[in-house]
Amino acid sequence: MFRTSRREFMQQSGTALAGAAALAWGAPSRAAGANERVRVALMGCGGRAQALAAAFTRHLGADLVALVDVHQGRLKEFADRYPTARTTDDVRRVLDDDAIDAVIIATPVHWHAPASVLACNAGKHVYVEKPFSHNVCEGRLVIDASQRNNRFVQQGTQVRSTSTIREGVRMLHEGVIGDVLVARAWNIQLRPGAGAGDPVAPPAELNYDHWLGPVPVVPYHTNTFTGWNWLRHFGTGEIGNDGIHDIEYARWGLGVETHPVLISGVGGRFIEENEAEFPDTQQVTFEYAPSGPHDKRKLLIYEERLWSTNYPYNCDSGVEFYGTAGQMFLSRRGKLQIWRGRNEKLPVDVELKPQDTDAHVADFVDAIRNNRQPSANAEVAHLTTSLCHLGNIAVRMGRSLQFDPETERFSNDVEADRLLSRTYREEHWGAPQGV
Repeated sequence: MFRTSRREFMQQSGTALAGAAALAWGAPSRAAGANERVRVALMGCGGRAQALAAAFTRHLGADLVALVDVHQGRLKEFADRYPTARTTDDVRRVLDDDAIDAVIIATPVHWHAPASVLACNAGKHVYVEKPFSHNVCEGRLVIDASQRNNRFVQQGTQVRSTSTIREGVRMLHEGVIGDVLVARAWNIQLRPGAGAGDPVAPPAELNYDHWLGPVPVVPYHTNTFTGWNWLRHFGTGEIGNDGIHDIEYARWGLGVETHPVLISGVGGRFIEENEAEFPDTQQVTFEYAPSGPHDKRKLLIYEERLWSTNYPYNCDSGVEFYGTAGQMFLSRRGKLQIWRGRNEKLPVDVELKPQDTDAHVADFVDAIRNNRQPSANAEVAHLTTSLCHLGNIAVRMGRSLQFDPETERFSNDVEADRLLSRTYREEHWGAPQGV
């Protein structure tokens, strides 16, 4: 699958460990079972990694045994916090260690899918932050690698393991508001983003070549390391960063288990003209074809305003579900309300809890130990993450797009099709084939 094997590289390079690691790599092979502790490595020691590392170390069935980061300052900070974990600036050390069962991928988005494929091919299970791919084609590669290697992948959309969301979706599927035909999700907050900034030399403590990984080389700018999500080369904008959580349970509650057939979107930089490459304002509509002779067409609508603190139900993110017999408001902030016809409010006896990272980590660890699919597995992640990619493409193209769920291609639109994948650095060891 890759142009240079990890073991060939290790024989050739002799790359030194970063930080103060003292334990040897490459412990005897083992497999996590129902009575075994799951040994986990963390790839990427940035902001989100702090919550994930804490959640995994709180879980009684998991051990955080290795840390990977290409920024020496961040790696040292985590090494001081988790002194028993080995450290390195090269993920291939982790991939070659048969004693490691799973990898947490908390890197910038351009590394998510390549690292997931690498990890699955190396026999590791994967907990990957959202969005789990940079483009639609990468998502399919992760599914293939997961299935081919019989490894589990969990995307970090923790709403899938949050009890209030799960209960709300269960009620929807049982018909509490009739047939659910429309879901309207929103993400409204103050998050203007930024452009690339000025070209400068990379900081001395950052291995920029390793940070870039398999993607084509571009010059380093002042905002590259911290503002990468607003740059198309590396990120997906706010729809893939935060909006994906609400899109996840909107799709789940709507009950659609395929791709949409029609995508329309409008938006752009309405307020902040700062050269960020993704919108601060957008509305995207996804239409789903009937799944059978008795099914109906369905709509999923996503709204984004990154310059406002006024939002429905006094809630910055949420979903309204509209059914033939009522309406539900559900939010990952721990809110749930139901109305029947003529706006008759229905009493709801559900514990209201916000999105739960610990429960999501527990679900992943339990899936490994009991050989079952986790709640936000690769197939689930691909369907949800693809909506973020398709929405970005529709807004960028400025026109409605027809999509074929089977081929995962646009209908008669070569220009839009080009945005379903990307190019990689030639001969780079982390570049997946087949994109």
